[in-house]
Amino acid sequence: MFETFRNAWKVEELRKRILYTLLILVIFRLGCAVPVPYVDASVLDAWFGTGNMLDYLNMMSGSALSQCTLFALGVSPYINSSIIIQLLTVAIPALERLSKEGEEGRRKLTRITKYASGGIALGMSIGYYFVLRNLGALSVTGWQAWFVAVVIILCFTAGAQLATFLGEQVDSKGIGNGVSLLIFTGIIANWSNVVTAVNSILTKAATQPLYYLAFPGVIILALAAVVFVVILTNAERRLPVQYAKRVVGRKMYGGQSSHIPIKVNMSGVMPVIFASALCSIPGTIGGFINLDAAAHPYWTAFFNFFSARGWGYMVFYLLLIIGFNYFYVAIQYNPVEIANNLRQNNGAIPGYRPGKPTSDFITKVLGKITLVGALFLGVVAVLPILLGNVSGLPIQLGGTSLLIVVGVALDTSRSMESFMVMRHHKGFLQ
Repeated sequence: MFETFRNAWKVEELRKRILYTLLILVIFRLGCAVPVPYVDASVLDAWFGTGNMLDYLNMMSGSALSQCTLFALGVSPYINSSIIIQLLTVAIPALERLSKEGEEGRRKLTRITKYASGGIALGMSIGYYFVLRNLGALSVTGWQAWFVAVVIILCFTAGAQLATFLGEQVDSKGIGNGVSLLIFTGIIANWSNVVTAVNSILTKAATQPLYYLAFPGVIILALAAVVFVVILTNAERRLPVQYAKRVVGRKMYGGQSSHIPIKVNMSGVMPVIFASALCSIPGTIGGFINLDAAAHPYWTAFFNFFSARGWGYMVFYLLLIIGFNYFYVAIQYNPVEIANNLRQNNGAIPGYRPGKPTSDFITKVLGKITLVGALFLGVVAVLPILLGNVSGLPIQLGGTSLLIVVGVALDTSRSMESFMVMRHHKGFLQ
């Protein structure tokens, strides 16, 4: 990847795109440092780090949510809107027709996604305002409270839309996926928590010398996890395809061999994000209710069971990751359509007849590969939670952030390579 970046820097057009991307990322980080007025962010310190839904939003925004800055919501509304529109495309025929209308249909879907993200940003801003008010982070009362509410809500909503706009500028004039790079930047900026984890290890090692052995163990495990994620992110199953020869006019076409690539991790990190959001709902509700353990022992035990450090959370987290992974693969891949396209182009998988036998074979292969990819995501996401519970270190969100960072880095590297290939700079890739 570093070799690709160095070679891309030699191309003038690519160098301008890289510098423009870095400028957008700097602007985004500056927006993450601009505080929203009338809010005392110090009140929120005790509410974050408990494993509720706000922790995941805070991770995606690079700690901007816990500091109540302009980009507190980040690009989370746009991501939620994209996922919702993608799911509705399968359920609503009108949206499905738009997705099949080519470039014009995609532009209309993008416009719908932007409008939906604005509505979601407004709803999240209102909800976060009530969280701030209930926690006592606002000191204004009386008629001024209405003005303060409008200012705070508009700041959060406008910040989310501005962050989405910055991501779109990277897509059009920069390099890589803009929204993913903004999330990548936020997570990297939030990795100062590594210092906190190191301090926790050294503090516990003062009374328990065994923790000195845990420090190199954590480093080795983190490096092994990165290698594991890179290998399985790039891994794919290639289904061989043989095209029959055909004569068109005086020329003969076809007869060559090809393959259908099926990636092991086809759905990316989206199942992890969805599963983490759903699993953190009970913990978020428990934090709002603030029950008395003596008066409500059963409800307290229930919310503790589904907290980020509870065994119930890990079990349901793993099951939801597997379920969402199968769901996303079912949306993205249609074995019947793939089999029909192969038959229309005189192609066939060796050993299987065109039509239903081919679609059944592709369905069987997809089921196996999806299971491997789901288990891979589950292990990477759940293992840090398990290690954090055993060791007491704050690494519960390490798996999710690692998947996002490695995935975005690989995608950006591939974007640079494809950009150089399109401009006939093949020597740089050798």
